[in-house]
Amino acid sequence: MLATIVVVVVLLALVVFGVIAFNRLRTSDIGAQEALGGIDVQLTRRADLIPNLVNTVKGYAQHEKSVFEEVTAARAGVTAAAKDGTVEEKSAAQARLDQAIVNVLAVAEAYPDLKASANFLELQEQLGETENQLAFARQYYNDAAAQLNTLVSTIPWMFLAGVAGVRSRPFYDAPAGQETPPAVSF
Repeated sequence: MLATIVVVVVLLALVVFGVIAFNRLRTSDIGAQEALGGIDVQLTRRADLIPNLVNTVKGYAQHEKSVFEEVTAARAGVTAAAKDGTVEEKSAAQARLDQAIVNVLAVAEAYPDLKASANFLELQEQLGETENQLAFARQYYNDAAAQLNTLVSTIPWMFLAGVAGVRSRPFYDAPAGQETPPAVSF
């Protein structure tokens, strides 16, 4: 009788542990998904600010058509990557948009009246704020991915990762050449 009680208690403890482990793995995975969604939100916000910045600059620099076409293409790439792209695709789209923004700001540098425009200054400020929020979102995602990856690769969680349908996630790395911010002088 005592042996039966011990077996039942041990089995019950294993089941409780399994449920807790499953829930912890799934919660960490959902946290990483949510963090990646935060990056998408900021990339989309930045992509939405770009047309306003471009339109402001266009009024001053009609002859810079190729710069504006590249911005449009880069913005479309960010939108597509934000919808269903991988972490690597999102990073590459972000790098392309970063370069397009630098080109627009370089065009703006040639027009002193534009640089003094209140509209242009407001858009620049919003873009800077968005860049800060994007950096925070990337760090938040990497923290969530690190927590998940640690769980998935350590005992005892690794034995339940497959059952929970959870796998490790890639980190959001800066694209090549993005280790330092672009230099744009006004």
